[in-house]
Amino acid sequence: MSTKRFDIGKEMEKMDNHHKIAHSGFLPKRFKSPGKKQLPVKKSSSGSRRERSVWAISVTVISFILSLSILFLSSTVFDKITPYFSFIIVLLIIFIGVFFDIVGVAVTAADEKPFHAMASKKYKGAAQAIKLIRKADKVASICNDVVGDICGVVSGTAGAAIIFRFFSGHANYGLIEAVVGGLIAAITVGGKAFAKKFGMKDSHVILYKVGTLMAFFAPSNNGKKQEKG
Repeated sequence: MSTKRFDIGKEMEKMDNHHKIAHSGFLPKRFKSPGKKQLPVKKSSSGSRRERSVWAISVTVISFILSLSILFLSSTVFDKITPYFSFIIVLLIIFIGVFFDIVGVAVTAADEKPFHAMASKKYKGAAQAIKLIRKADKVASICNDVVGDICGVVSGTAGAAIIFRFFSGHANYGLIEAVVGGLIAAITVGGKAFAKKFGMKDSHVILYKVGTLMAFFAPSNNGKKQEKG
């Protein structure tokens, strides 16, 4: 009996000591809450603050000039053609935006390693594709933010202008405007969704085709040196 009493007393003493330690703030190491950990931050190589500011201003100016030019040309053409061809031009503007969205997504998803192997075998377009990937942030900004978004805005504005020009006196003008606007928005959004999926899935093929097209109009100096060697 004395042994049992001693053991019970010892256990109670241990519990009492643990209770005191817990309330005194000196918890064992395994019970302490983990301290604040710094999350790893990926360093950006997009240049200095001045370069980013200049790039943002340049993109703004380019966007203004492009949108103004497209709107001016489209409005000039719309005055001379039928509504049928006017809608075809609007669809063409949408598809141009979708195409550039595909390129913008592909350039951010692609890896340049396969193109190095292709460039060593003197494939046309490989060197241009490598340049696009190395400037992926600017290329994606031009393709997605400048051309893609401008085409989306211009197509909507052009569609509204077409409806006003050809159906302004129609009894169901409001309904026609809503239907055409909805169709343009649906085609634009659906095209962008397709561009994202297709651009990520076949990024290397897309960039190689774009690089080949660039090589046709603007051959790379590196490619010429390799051919001479």
